Amino acid sequence: MAKTYKPLLGDDIVTTRTLLHEAIPITGTISSGTYQETPGTELNIKTFSHGMFESVYDYPYLSSSANHIFDVAFGISSNFSSSVTDPTAADYNVQQAKKLNIYNQMAQVLFGYDVDGNIRKFESDGLVDGQGVMNQCFFMNFSRLLTKDEVKKGSFRMGLFTSGTIESDGDGRLAASLNTFGDYGAAAEYRTCPVGDYGLIYTSSATPCSASSTTCNSSYGLIFYQAGILVLTSSLFLQEFGAPYQSDGGPKHEISANGAGIATDDQPNRGINFAQTGSTIEELAAGFRHQIYDIDFNNTIELNSAIYFCRVNHNEFNYSSNPTYVDGSKIVVKNNVSDLPLTYITSIGLYSPDNELLAVAKLSEPIRKDPNTELTLRVRLDY
Repeated sequence: MAKTYKPLLGDDIVTTRTLLHEAIPITGTISSGTYQETPGTELNIKTFSHGMFESVYDYPYLSSSANHIFDVAFGISSNFSSSVTDPTAADYNVQQAKKLNIYNQMAQVLFGYDVDGNIRKFESDGLVDGQGVMNQCFFMNFSRLLTKDEVKKGSFRMGLFTSGTIESDGDGRLAASLNTFGDYGAAAEYRTCPVGDYGLIYTSSATPCSASSTTCNSSYGLIFYQAGILVLTSSLFLQEFGAPYQSDGGPKHEISANGAGIATDDQPNRGINFAQTGSTIEELAAGFRHQIYDIDFNNTIELNSAIYFCRVNHNEFNYSSNPTYVDGSKIVVKNNVSDLPLTYITSIGLYSPDNELLAVAKLSEPIRKDPNTELTLRVRLDY
């Protein structure tokens, strides 16, 4: 227990804030079910009895080493009208109530309410002015393990097939349906909402919108940096999505096991409009997962530090309070009476105003201290 305490002055304490970033790569093989015992059985994809979303893991989710990566869900802002449904289908409103609940839950948490108490809808321009409303959306909720404190602004990139038909261009490259989406320009231009900051998602060739811009492209979604949530409009899937339409009375809206359908003359693929009305949320989530090529972003870890400069003057701490420091009224580290007192500093204790020990800092090696030396020891607390 210390016998001598030295107070810290205002100039002896400094606080700092450091942002650390990690690169997070996610391959499409993870989201499309890398681990399969039998075809169609995805061991790293967890489904639930409520059927409102799917969870993706980097290993089979029953494994003790599995890490949760993200969840996928689908939601709508209002009931579907007959203009966007298959007139020959009786199942055009599959899980419509649950799709409404998902959209409203995400919107009220991320965007909040307007002055009239109505839930604000997601908008492609991010201006919350009632224009460019995204009525049908896919939601990706990334785990805190990946995003940490937030996603770094301007770092998000996602390769996504906007068509279920994937072909080669003949030179070993993928067909034009592979597009790269990202929060381009968000490092300098982003918006705020009840849960923090969010940016707009564009294709790599688009012109990002700014608050003063009059010529820009509409975005395909929003990314909420602190919440770690990606919202994408379903309208970016302009071509085939899911299984082809069966003209012989078979399934009309199902999502196939691999999430991709190839249209033929006698079995035309009915596209995203019919998939989102007649498919379950799990089927839509599976179809969306299989369209992912890759995802890359940097997360952010906010490291706050308090730095204490512990100054030891020449006439301080030259004697130890340890009982073994003295033997027979003599200092054991002195060979002659005329020798200077000598100590070795091995640790520093930080105390509260009522002298309660709060933290101990250990030095990498003992430091010699005598009346001829002065020291400044730097102690850093991270939180």
